[in-house]
Amino acid sequence: LRLAESGGDLVQPGGSLRLSCIASGSTLDIYAIGWFRQAPGKEREGLSCISTNGDITNYSDSVEGRITVARDDAKNTAALQMNSLKPEATTTYYCAIAPSAKCPRNHSGLSFWGEGTLVTVSS
Repeated sequence: LRLAESGGDLVQPGGSLRLSCIASGSTLDIYAIGWFRQAPGKEREGLSCISTNGDITNYSDSVEGRITVARDDAKNTAALQMNSLKPEATTTYYCAIAPSAKCPRNHSGLSFWGEGTLVTVSS
């Protein structure tokens, strides 16, 4: 299985961005899919996760209400919609899978991820 994120870009504060994740080599429909972000030298910050049946688990209070995760198993893809972006959201974003159909209670259970996509929020 390989995950590839895309959609990272430069966006102005208050703007929106939709990140995509496409899987190859295997199907996503048996895995929960999550998103996290991490800056160099900093701890990973879990964002959210969607289970195989669509249940959502949120890992971060700082982005709750401003992000939406989705999955399209027919296309083997997942997405992270981010709204009202703030400059502190500038970092690399990763999609990841959990070795289960349900989302882990902690984002550390997201155990396999792609190379990430860079989001820059700046005017």
